[in-house]
Amino acid sequence: MDGIFGGDSWLWIIVVGLVVGLLARLLKPGRDRMGLVLTTLLGIGGALLAGWVGRTMGWYAPGQKVGFLASLVGAIVILLVVGKLRR
Repeated sequence: MDGIFGGDSWLWIIVVGLVVGLLARLLKPGRDRMGLVLTTLLGIGGALLAGWVGRTMGWYAPGQKVGFLASLVGAIVILLVVGKLRR
């Protein structure tokens, strides 16, 4: 997990997930009703999705700084999919 989140500490993973989740919710238009825990899980899920897609496609290697931006895009994609499924 070191390459996806920048560290292997659970506390670090939670903090990065929270930051990514909050940024994704701010950047995506519309209202998303979710609490702090779901926002953190959203960020962690976005990082996992972006890490898997990015490495599979060969766009970046583990540990690169672009992984944070990719995590943000992954979290926004998850928000869009959840928004479509809720309707």
